[in-house]
Amino acid sequence: MDPRSIPRITSADLADIIKSDKKPWQDYLVVDVRDSDWKGGNIKGSYNLPSQKFQAGVDELISKTKDVPEVIFHCKFSQERGPNAALIYNGRRLLQEADEYKNQQVYVLQGGFNTFANRFKVIPSSNVTRNTVLMHV
Repeated sequence: MDPRSIPRITSADLADIIKSDKKPWQDYLVVDVRDSDWKGGNIKGSYNLPSQKFQAGVDELISKTKDVPEVIFHCKFSQERGPNAALIYNGRRLLQEADEYKNQQVYVLQGGFNTFANRFKVIPSSNVTRNTVLMHV
């Protein structure tokens, strides 16, 4: 299977989810697979499972997210690490063939953290935010 087969979600759509009354780990989960580049900031409520440790941690992640209807993966640009992690997660999840996994939707954040951060980051020069509630810096 090709990582490009995983559906994409836009930064704006993810922002709408975060700003809604939906709760991370209950209604959705953002999985950030960046490695050391994670320290520069992250999406509010996201879970960091570095790509270097992803294979070892994917089964535990599947178990923890079995009741979460939307799982969204990303890396810096969502060109390799994020889509590959989503593909691995989705494949392993489907192999388990449990009923609770059938209604879960797996996405890749289009443009990755870079696009999301550029749209929703703090603007330091004016102390005005585009939406600081969406990110931790």
